[in-house]
Amino acid sequence: MAEASDANVGGASEEKGPEGSSPESVPPDATMSRMKLLDTTVDTFLQKLVAAGSYQRFTDCYKHFYQLQPEVTRRIYDKLVTQLQTSIREEVSDIKAEGNLEAVLNALDTIVEEGQGRKEPAWRPSGIPEKDLCSVTAPCLLRQRDALQRRLQRQEAENRQLADAVLAGRRQVQELQLQGQARWQAWQALHKGRKELVAVLKEPE
Repeated sequence: MAEASDANVGGASEEKGPEGSSPESVPPDATMSRMKLLDTTVDTFLQKLVAAGSYQRFTDCYKHFYQLQPEVTRRIYDKLVTQLQTSIREEVSDIKAEGNLEAVLNALDTIVEEGQGRKEPAWRPSGIPEKDLCSVTAPCLLRQRDALQRRLQRQEAENRQLADAVLAGRRQVQELQLQGQARWQAWQALHKGRKELVAVLKEPE
């Protein structure tokens, strides 16, 4: 009786799959995101893995121990399956985190959705490597050239502004020099006139 009951429980475990849940059914015409598709694939894999290592097969491998301790055998099997599922899910989660799969797959979904609205045909290789390379690299190089030209124009405009500022500074310096020379000449003339006045005043009557 105990053996039949354990076999029934094992069969029920096979039908339920990992953690007693089955992958969500998706209508054929519905679009499933790649991230959800990956999760569904992992769930399906775990279901098939548990089905491949069913409780019946487990008891066949440990028949003598099962006959002596059927309840303990069942607990060992359940714990083994649970730990195996948990370990696989943790490994998959680590791979998702290391590869940033969620962001990458979501970006891929976005690219595919944007491409569905385009009317022009998608790019296809022509079979001539030189032509294909040129068709891919030429637009990029042209964009780089345009960007460099715009940067050069901005730099030239800045240089012109700096040159104008330097010329204005030179003119201001020249004006200050001329003003200084004029003041020096005026001071010399004043000093000379003072000397002449002093000399005239000192002459004897």
